[in-house]
Amino acid sequence: MRILLLGPPGGGKGTQSKFLMEKFNIPQISTGDMLRAHVKKNTELGKKAKEFMNKGELVTDSLILDMMEVRFKDNDCKNGYILDGFPRTFPQSEFLLTFLEQNKLSLDIIFDFKIDFRIVQERIMERSKLQKRSDDSIDVIKVRLDKYIQETYPVSQVFGSKFADKYKVIDASKQILEIQKELMKILKKVEN
Repeated sequence: MRILLLGPPGGGKGTQSKFLMEKFNIPQISTGDMLRAHVKKNTELGKKAKEFMNKGELVTDSLILDMMEVRFKDNDCKNGYILDGFPRTFPQSEFLLTFLEQNKLSLDIIFDFKIDFRIVQERIMERSKLQKRSDDSIDVIKVRLDKYIQETYPVSQVFGSKFADKYKVIDASKQILEIQKELMKILKKVEN
């Protein structure tokens, strides 16, 4: 199963991808988590990424694509994966579409999480208190949401038109369990 999760930061993609990961026994591929791991380990990629992340800016496509190319080749991706936060830009979406085509793969489902940005800001500030993430300040959130509107939202529109039969809009303002039920209802139809 290859699942793509689209939507703004703080929209609940990470929470739901962890749920789907356990249900389907496939890895979650989160560029944000991968980058934070590199930052924590203080790798070269992490040092470069940290400069962008602390300002709320998207890490350059070249860094992300290098990282994704390696990740897609890992053994745990053979039976599928959940893409969380990738692709975020047109070059990243082109990379993904080319990768799928070259490897004769396809996406099984695309979930686009829609949510009011005021709720996103509240959620992220709450998450910031709990997880102490450096990329979760109110100023950084505003930059991230602006970037989402300018760069990532247009990407979701491309996937919505290119894969109209597999593209499902999710009301991400609902409670976590309600969203999980909705995802599973849709995924049961995909599996059959």
